[in-house]
Amino acid sequence: MVYTTNMIESLNSRFRQATRRRGHFPDEQAALKVLYLVIRDRQPNRVNPTGRTYDWKEAINTLAGFYGDRITDF
Repeated sequence: MVYTTNMIESLNSRFRQATRRRGHFPDEQAALKVLYLVIRDRQPNRVNPTGRTYDWKEAINTLAGFYGDRITDF
């Protein structure tokens, strides 16, 4: 669970940084393209450059145990 939260916060930070650098966008499609490129950009200086979550199966099973029918796609 902690890994997932940290990854989400890291991605949110990268989104904010990318949009702040560009200032404004001509339309919504341009902003979505920038966010897509942020997601696709690998971070080679990170411990986990591929962005894979270790022990994801265990985390999703724990969430399914707590939230049951609210977790559907895994």
